[in-house]
Amino acid sequence: MSKFNDIIKSDIPTLVDFYATWCGPCKMMHPVLDDLKKHFGEKIRVLKIDVDKNQQLAEQLKIRGVPTLILFKSGEKLWRESGAYPLNKLISMIQAHIH
Repeated sequence: MSKFNDIIKSDIPTLVDFYATWCGPCKMMHPVLDDLKKHFGEKIRVLKIDVDKNQQLAEQLKIRGVPTLILFKSGEKLWRESGAYPLNKLISMIQAHIH
């Protein structure tokens, strides 16, 4: 958990994807998140967290459905949504929060 806190406290915006291996929409998001990382390069970090393996963290952050995406910067939550999103919507959302 302290490692997670260290990561989200970074000045580099971090998009955390809370997912489950059995979740269909989560599987659809995998290539979208890969493309998102390619688009932004070093400007953002993408962190995937399996809710089944990290139940305490998921409970602490009140993750009720997967996928849930949360954008953090310097320890602050900038944006949070549940569900699958197309690449262009994620790009615009992140640009709105990091520029």
